[in-house]
Amino acid sequence: MQRRELITLLGSAAAASVLARPLAARAEQQAAVPVVGFLNGHTAAEFADLLDDFRRGLSDNGFVEGKTVSIDFRWADGQYDRLPELAAELVQRKVAVIVGSDNPSALAAKKATATIPIVFTSDGGPVALGLVTSLNRPGGNVTGVGLFSGALAAKRLSLLRELVPAAQVIGLLADPKNVAYAGLRKEAQDAAKSLGLKLQVQPANTEREIDAAFASLAQSQVRALMVSAGPDYTWHRRDQIVALAARYAIPAIYPVHRFVTAGGLMSYGTVLSDTYHQVGIYAAKLLKGAAVADLPVEQSSRFAFIINERTAKALGLEIPRKLLALADEVIA
Repeated sequence: MQRRELITLLGSAAAASVLARPLAARAEQQAAVPVVGFLNGHTAAEFADLLDDFRRGLSDNGFVEGKTVSIDFRWADGQYDRLPELAAELVQRKVAVIVGSDNPSALAAKKATATIPIVFTSDGGPVALGLVTSLNRPGGNVTGVGLFSGALAAKRLSLLRELVPAAQVIGLLADPKNVAYAGLRKEAQDAAKSLGLKLQVQPANTEREIDAAFASLAQSQVRALMVSAGPDYTWHRRDQIVALAARYAIPAIYPVHRFVTAGGLMSYGTVLSDTYHQVGIYAAKLLKGAAVADLPVEQSSRFAFIINERTAKALGLEIPRKLLALADEVIA
């Protein structure tokens, strides 16, 4: 090889080495960024605003998506039977933390791993569902935030009675496929009994079943309705349920505000933005090395009562001043 060619070759090799160093450093840095697996039974579009709250919880504690943490999303798009497979994918990827952001997702994640820390959101009682053995000392690899949904049944029923005082029989629309169904139903029945009300339970899950449930409520001349908490109702059946309540002119109270912003009459329940912010905080703590045993299950501490005055007028109802004064928000 001639001297000039040798010098050129050595120069090229040196330049390639210099260029390779930042590339290698960048690859090493990216590899060091922890990954949070986010498992959910619904769709990304439905959770867009709550994901912002989750990211805020992470960033408030030093983890910014795309810089100091990566989030690997797995959406089941309403096909809950896919959740075990999606959970297994996250375990195989060896994510640092898994967020199970509804009951079915949390249960699938727990079944998939006994070592990767899991943060859940849960309505219907995480102890009763078998997610944890205790709220104060969760044990195992699972902790999270309880939505306190079932225990709010008495409050929702009392608000309905204030609005429709003549109603002695209250309908309960409840999803029998919700893993928390039995507990939520019992909470509602106990609350109705304590208030001297009768509860007509209408289990329904599919579109056809929900149509039939409303027809049955109307035939029975039920004067008011409480809609139970449940992921299918909130994310997939919400518009149908709100439309049927309007069609049959049945005043209804719902578990979360999304029903009211979709045209429902009233809601009383957990402020979900707080819930997902707290989930982000817990995920960040686990990324920093906190032990699950040191993170007790949080219970929802802030609730909102929302009234849609436009819907009330369409139903021919006048909202009592007492309820308007209690409301955190009135949609006029």
